[in-house]
Amino acid sequence: MSVYDKTKVFALLDEMRIAYERVDHPAVFTIEEMEALGLERMDQVVKNLFIRDDKKRAYYLIMLENSKSANLKELRQKIGSKPLTFASEEDLYHYLRLQKGAVTPLGALHDVDHKVVIVIDNALKQYERVGIHPNDNTATVFLPVDDLVQLLGARGQEILFLDL
Repeated sequence: MSVYDKTKVFALLDEMRIAYERVDHPAVFTIEEMEALGLERMDQVVKNLFIRDDKKRAYYLIMLENSKSANLKELRQKIGSKPLTFASEEDLYHYLRLQKGAVTPLGALHDVDHKVVIVIDNALKQYERVGIHPNDNTATVFLPVDDLVQLLGARGQEILFLDL
C-alpha cells in the first residue's frame, strides 16, 4: 500500500487537477494551536475527529466547523450507531496512518478496506474551501469541499452529510 505523506497528497491533488492552496507552518495539534498561527483563512479550517462505536466495529471521521463541538449522543442517533467514543491513537494509525494532531479526511487515502465513514457537517457545504491537514500537521491545504468529496468518493469511501 502506498503511503500518502504530504508530498504524495499534493502530487495526487495536482494529478487530479484539484485547485488548492498550501500553507506550511509549525506542527500543531489542536484548533487552538491553529488559531495561534494567525492564518489568513482560519475561519475555513475545519475540526476533524476520529471516533468509533463501543464494539470497535464502526469508525467515523467527523468534519465540522472549528467553532463547533461534536455531540456524540446526537451523532449516534443520526447514524444509527452503538454508543460512540473517541478512537485510540493506535486505531487512528491502523486505519488512517495518521498521528495524533494530524487527523484529516485525507487519511482515508490509506483506508483501502473502506472501514472509516467520512461524516461531513452540512454547514461546510456553504464554504468555498475548507482547510485540512495533508496527512501531516505541519501544513494546511485549502480546497473545495466538492473536490474533496469527489476525490474520496472515487476511491470508494462512504461519505455522509449530516446536520451536526
